Amino acid sequence: MPLRIDPRDRKLLLGSAVVFILLIAGAVIFGGDAGQKQEAPTSYSTASGGAKAAYLLLAQSGYNVQRWEKPLVGLPKSATVILADPLEAPTREERESLKNFLSDGGRIIATGMFSGTFLPENDSVPDVLLGMTWKKASAVSPSAITRAAPEITIAPQARWPSYSPAYSLYGDGDEIVVVKYPYGRGEVLWWAAATPLTNAGLKESGNLEFLLACLGDSKSPILWDEYIHGYREDLGSSVVHSPVKWLLLQLALLGLAVLATFSRRSGPLSAPMTDVRLSPLEFVQTLGGLYENAGTASVVVDICYQRFRYWLTRRLGVAYNISINDLESAVRDRFAPKDDHFGAILRRCESAKSDPYLSETEALHLVQELDEHASRWKLFEGRRKEKGE
Repeated sequence: MPLRIDPRDRKLLLGSAVVFILLIAGAVIFGGDAGQKQEAPTSYSTASGGAKAAYLLLAQSGYNVQRWEKPLVGLPKSATVILADPLEAPTREERESLKNFLSDGGRIIATGMFSGTFLPENDSVPDVLLGMTWKKASAVSPSAITRAAPEITIAPQARWPSYSPAYSLYGDGDEIVVVKYPYGRGEVLWWAAATPLTNAGLKESGNLEFLLACLGDSKSPILWDEYIHGYREDLGSSVVHSPVKWLLLQLALLGLAVLATFSRRSGPLSAPMTDVRLSPLEFVQTLGGLYENAGTASVVVDICYQRFRYWLTRRLGVAYNISINDLESAVRDRFAPKDDHFGAILRRCESAKSDPYLSETEALHLVQELDEHASRWKLFEGRRKEKGE
C-alpha cells in the first residue's frame, strides 16, 4: 500500500530535516577537527594544549609508555602514572587504589587545578588567574630534577602553600608550582599545570629536561591515563564521554519528530466532544439573562400567567377567556382551597403584566406562587407525560 503523507506533515518533516542538516553543516564548518585538537593534555590530541608530541617522543626514545583507558584500579607495581589535568573527580574506589599503589612503590605525576583530588595528601589551592599567562619558574630546592632543569615554563592553574610539609621544587616568587612528597614506598609529584608536557610547552627551555627527570628510569612502566579524559576501552563508554553523543541525540530527536508526524495520522479517529447548545437549562438561563438585561419583568410574569391560566382552564373544562371571578369560583368548587389567597394572586398577575415598573423581586414572587399552585393541582403532569419526561 503506498504511503500517503499529509501536506502539513510533509512540510514539518522537510523543515526538521533542513534544520538538522544546517546544524551538522555548522558544526563541521565552525567546529573543524576539534575532536582531534581539543585543548586537554591527552596523548591523542595534536592541539597546542594536547600532549601527543610528548607521548610519541617517549615511545620513540625507548620509554615503556602506554595509554591507560580503564579505571585507576589494579595498577601494576613500580609504575609511573601520569594524571594530566583530570576532567573528572575520582571515585572512592580509585582513591583507595591509588593509596595502595603508592604504598607499594608506585609513582604519580599529577598536574592541573583538580589533580590534587586524586592524591592521598593534597594542599593545592586552585587559582584560575595564575594560569592566564605563561611564567618562568625557578628551582627553589636542590634535587635531581632541579639539577636537570634549573628553570621551567609553566602556566600555573593552582598553587601549593610554602608552609606545607611537601618538598618544594619550583616556584615563582611566593607561588610554589611543583612539589613532591613520599607516600609509603612511593612518591607523588604535583605540577600546577601540564604545560611542560603539552605540544606547545614541550619546546620551551628546560621543559623537556624537566619531564624526563620527573619520569626517571626509562625501563619502568609509564601509564598515561586517558580514562580521565573520557577515553574508554569499550565503544559505548567512549561515545558517552565524547561529542558524538550530541550527534546521536540530534538523530534521536529527528527520529521522534518523524514518528510523531506519522503516528498522529495513524491513530484512531474520534470526534471531539462538543457542548449541546439546546439543553433546557441553558435556554432558561439565556432567556432569563435577556429579560434581566432588558428590564422587562412584567413580560416574564405575563408569559407564566398565560401558561398557568391555559392549563388551569383546560383542567377545569372552562373557557380560556373566563373572568377572574368565575375562574376563582370554579377553582373553589374543584380544588377547595383553604384560603382566598389564590384570587389575589390572579388579580395581581393581571395588573402586573401591563406594569412597566414591576420590580424583579415582586415578579419572582408572583411566578413562584403560580408554580406552587400548578404543582399542588398537578396542572403540568399531562404535558410532561406527552413529552416523555
